Amino acid sequence: MDAYISALTGLVGVAIGGLASFATAWMTHRSQVREKLREGEAAKREKLFSDFIAEATRLYGDALSHQKDDVSDLVLLYALVAQMRLISSRAIVDAAELAMERIVETYLTPNRTLSEIRDLARSGTMNFLLDFGEACREELASGRAASSMTFNKPCRRGNARHTTSSLTSAH
Repeated sequence: MDAYISALTGLVGVAIGGLASFATAWMTHRSQVREKLREGEAAKREKLFSDFIAEATRLYGDALSHQKDDVSDLVLLYALVAQMRLISSRAIVDAAELAMERIVETYLTPNRTLSEIRDLARSGTMNFLLDFGEACREELASGRAASSMTFNKPCRRGNARHTTSSLTSAH
């Protein structure tokens, strides 16, 4: 009888060892998959932020030297902000909307001379993407999952003017 107990104990030990090995491998794989997904999401956000910065900078440069009453050039920028609403924090969306509003306001002002643009650059006035860049850096550094921040919260800006009203008034 002792031989049976001994054999049964051995089999239970092997089963527990196998389960422990399986559980460890499964947890390691699961954590690697999560990390890969997190890295992919971060890369997607970085690309979106980079595209926004490139387009906003291009439009702001154009706005300094051209006065327009046409919003067709702003469509891509607005689309990038709409994409940010899906995957970014409220702080980033607000900063992007403020940058877009600044571009619209600049289009509505008289054209600037090269000398005036130089003075704006020296004074720091042209750094309209500072808040946006800071918000992006903070979100990317913290590694926050945007889905947990935005999908459960309504998108409201409080008392701040919404950019789409600025765009429609530019018609």
